[in-house]
Amino acid sequence: MTAATPKGERRRQALVEAASALLVEGGFDAVRHRAVAERAGLPLASTTYYFDSLDELITAAVEFHGRTELASCRARLAELTDELADADVLIELILDLLVGQDVTDTETMLLRYERLVATGRRPYLRPLMNVLSTELHALIADIFARSGRDITRDRVEELIALVDGSVVNSFIELKSDPRGVAARMLRTALSRHE
Repeated sequence: MTAATPKGERRRQALVEAASALLVEGGFDAVRHRAVAERAGLPLASTTYYFDSLDELITAAVEFHGRTELASCRARLAELTDELADADVLIELILDLLVGQDVTDTETMLLRYERLVATGRRPYLRPLMNVLSTELHALIADIFARSGRDITRDRVEELIALVDGSVVNSFIELKSDPRGVAARMLRTALSRHE
């Protein structure tokens, strides 16, 4: 990787952001050297100049996207702390984190879950995904703690599995509102433990 100058850092970051956008829009197959360079408005050779491999570029894109989502949720958490006692606010924040902020259409959610599942077929992403997963779990625990609901690490995993499972089942059953289904399941699960 080469990016020792400010201009180099800007170009490298432009490539990462372009790759991240392509990843979100079309999954791993959409992230190709030519597509990334075109999206970033840079020469094709820049992808191999700044990244040793496509895997390295994809890893940077996944990390950028994951950290951006976590940072966005942390910022919203800081704004909403006083409102988290309201179960609806809490549920929406958790869903934003797990299924995507402002994501309501099934196609965008389906792409997100396809991307998450596909990371399992890319061993080079496992260390990063472990780090991001740990941060996600900690953030969810923090959200619940700030809402006045202390929950265990195991309960965090259960709630994530509940949301993910309900969304995936909605895809399978061709339900038109996977997020709504996940919200209902999460609301029911939380009401049983209050």
